Amino acid sequence: MRMTYIRNGETLFLNRGACNGCGRCIEVCPHEVLAMAGDGAQIIDREACMECGACSNNCKTGAIKVRAGVGCASAVIQGMIRGTSPQ
Repeated sequence: MRMTYIRNGETLFLNRGACNGCGRCIEVCPHEVLAMAGDGAQIIDREACMECGACSNNCKTGAIKVRAGVGCASAVIQGMIRGTSPQ
């Protein structure tokens, strides 16, 4: 089952012009929020972002930013209510 962490993912920002296409963000994202499109990264599933910051912390060009919020906490609470855990 796919978890939704943040509706519309307003906390995740990608500046494709600054992306050098290294792919590190894709390697470290635990929920496949990003994918390669041509010579750079692209956001493919905003709602799967749990705001962990792995992508932005590993982006050497600063092309990805994540504004910290409640994504991960929200997912944990929703999982407890539903009797499931975040994947």
